[in-house]
Amino acid sequence: MIITPPGMKDFRLFDITDFVMDEDFARWVYEQRPEDEAAWHAWLTKNPDKHLMVAEARRILESIYIAPPVISAQEIEDETARLLQTIHQQPLPVLAKVARMRFRAWYIAAAILVACIMGALFFFTNLRTAKEPFTWEKMTASRQLIEQMNTSDKPVTIALPDGSSLALAPGSRIGYANHFDSSPTRDVYLSGEAFFEVTKNPDRPFRVFANEIVTKVLGTSFTVRSFENDTTIQVIVRTGKVTVYSQAVTTTRRSATDHKPGEVILTPNQQLVYEKAAHKFQKVLLDDPLLIVSRVAEQKMEYEDANLLSVFNELSNAYGISIVYDSELLEKCTVTADLKNETFYHKLDLICTAIGASYEVIDGQVVIQSNGCQ
Repeated sequence: MIITPPGMKDFRLFDITDFVMDEDFARWVYEQRPEDEAAWHAWLTKNPDKHLMVAEARRILESIYIAPPVISAQEIEDETARLLQTIHQQPLPVLAKVARMRFRAWYIAAAILVACIMGALFFFTNLRTAKEPFTWEKMTASRQLIEQMNTSDKPVTIALPDGSSLALAPGSRIGYANHFDSSPTRDVYLSGEAFFEVTKNPDRPFRVFANEIVTKVLGTSFTVRSFENDTTIQVIVRTGKVTVYSQAVTTTRRSATDHKPGEVILTPNQQLVYEKAAHKFQKVLLDDPLLIVSRVAEQKMEYEDANLLSVFNELSNAYGISIVYDSELLEKCTVTADLKNETFYHKLDLICTAIGASYEVIDGQVVIQSNGCQ
């Protein structure tokens, strides 16, 4: 049985153009709703040969995406008032002529006028945003925070009110409330770099506001690097799972705990790079992924005629990295190799050499390319 995402389309027949033009595919890329993520993950697992095509289509859509402007209710009200005032100031002959217009013609003219207004708002909002970067003062204005600055040349460990802790890098600043009990979230504000170890609390997500982006977790360890003068922001996950989204999205949703459109999910050994100028997220694997299991478990990675699928599964669990392959094509393959004390990528090299395959890192996961065992 072929698993397909919502829409009941046969995506196996799609080329890159079809994916780029498809509404369901674009919704997955731009909104990344949990149900879409699950459906597409299942489909790509079943159709690993489509990974390269899907990844390229995603890159195309992401390259042309423009985040919608955040327009406040006050701005809309002001523009509406100005529009009405303009209409009322027209000479009587003009108003009489407008009154004789058919309803449909008036509707079309009004729609064009509103479109022009929204276009102007879009332009000026983006222009204002470009001229007003996220600074420390902008992030923390009107908030009563405990602020600490690391003026030393070594990381400083700071304990937070909920039992979480962080290692604040030199030249970095952190701000947080005296206690988190009065808020549905545990919010901290960072300018610079810090490694966080968060106490798990499913009822009260932990959020790090770092210039343009927000990193949200329930309990995990990760690093955020976001100096104001840097052109990029980086988030690196050590354990657990985090979600990252643009600060602009925060003000458009009612609940701070809701899923955000356009958020990126990161798992261990994945890194997010946010390009400030382009407003673009990129998810990649670390250059040297670390084990998330004990070294004792790694010492068991010595295989003799071991089932290949089991080896891939153990490797995936040891590093928390998704490895995608065609299970039907490789289910009868076996591997004989000593993978102890090898780096993650060298382990992959040894396995792929043994079975005559290759791999590529796409969107923070490993995709195995193979024509079967050799």
